[in-house]
Amino acid sequence: MNRLAGLGAAAPDGSHPSALDNPLAPKLPPLPAKAKRVIYLHMAGSPPQHDLFDWKPELVKRNGQPCPDSLIEGERFAFIKGRPKLLGTPWKFEECGQSGTWVTEILPEFKTVVDDVCMVKSMYTTQFNHAPAQLYLYCGEPRFGYPSMGSWVTYGLGSPNENLPGFVTLLSGGTNPSGGKALWGSGFLPALYQGVQCRSDGDPVLYVNNPNGLSRESRRRGLDALRKLNELEVEQVGDPETMSRIAQYELAYRMQMSVPEVMDISKEPQAVHEMYGTQPGKENFGNNCLLARRLVEQGVRYVQLFDYGWDFHGTGAGNDISIGLKDKARDIDRPIAALLKDLKQRGLLEETLVVWSGEFGRTSMNEERNGSKFLGRDHHPHCFTIWMAGGGIKPGISYGATDEFGYRVAENKMSVHDLQATVLHQLGLDAHRFTYPFQGLNHRLIGVVGDAKVHHDILA
Repeated sequence: MNRLAGLGAAAPDGSHPSALDNPLAPKLPPLPAKAKRVIYLHMAGSPPQHDLFDWKPELVKRNGQPCPDSLIEGERFAFIKGRPKLLGTPWKFEECGQSGTWVTEILPEFKTVVDDVCMVKSMYTTQFNHAPAQLYLYCGEPRFGYPSMGSWVTYGLGSPNENLPGFVTLLSGGTNPSGGKALWGSGFLPALYQGVQCRSDGDPVLYVNNPNGLSRESRRRGLDALRKLNELEVEQVGDPETMSRIAQYELAYRMQMSVPEVMDISKEPQAVHEMYGTQPGKENFGNNCLLARRLVEQGVRYVQLFDYGWDFHGTGAGNDISIGLKDKARDIDRPIAALLKDLKQRGLLEETLVVWSGEFGRTSMNEERNGSKFLGRDHHPHCFTIWMAGGGIKPGISYGATDEFGYRVAENKMSVHDLQATVLHQLGLDAHRFTYPFQGLNHRLIGVVGDAKVHHDILA
């Protein structure tokens, strides 16, 4: 059979989206789906759960006391040495909303949307260093070379808007997360499914625009010639990556017109800018939250936000939980509340799954690295808190719990693979059967071996 069957005339914009029978065309999921799209908000470095959502009065009561042997016996820490002291949060907590969910005083705007959120306090991971933990969270393995969750989702479901990428990544905080671009890479999946990094400062996508002196018509003629060469290679070799390359070039051509328009937040009403706290033309988390809404509104399937700067070790004022954490909380508080309210009032939240997390948790003890007098917490894989909203998730509940010190999960443990399986389930994909053959194995997001559980108790 001719691999290029279905080639047709150019689309109205001059592109040839039918060259591969449009591999990003939307597909019906095999199972009933509650969510059509995902916005994942990642706090790179991992926020301290004890100071934001996991209120532990016993830990506050015993603040400064030597850590019990039961917590540190046989444990490995990234930086803690000797016998550390317990560290209760310096921040006040209150029960918020009709749900009575505990929230820190430094997230006042988030308190107004807490009844739309499912707080999961029983997450755990197998990794306690940043890059492996981030890779494990998004790629299902703690090492490079595996597809990210956004790539799996767009591979399985396609994207409703053929003029925009199916998977977009937005960064804030000044640098990439520790896991790098592999966190939105396609691994062994066709390259067409990798995430496209967009920016709110400068050109929205690097190198997508024509160089100076090259007209759009000239670019079209060049792409047509390149397409013919690639088609010849497909006929001779049949490499699917060549087919992906054709589709990528055509998508990039269409993106030249569509991406600048959707990324231009200056067109939003002033009331929207005030709600999100945006600063058009700058790179910040508020801008990215508004962009996430605009992107899903235009049909982007999966939007990933990374906000760098959440590694609160207490080695200085900037990463002290009593000083620097307040600044970081302020950066995200208004934008997150605005995003949830905005999605809800536009009728998008019901079918948009919003997830907030770090890559692991923080310790119940003060790190005191090299005798530091600042307050900070070391890396901690045994438990951390995430929250989810929309997309068929039960709102206004707290799920799972940790012990009195917030050190280990006490009930309803949720693994990283459990979370991945639950996200896929809401999109109508069975994590156990959703596979891709590579090097003799049927790979899955949740790993080739082992099991993962969909947590039905948090589903509406």
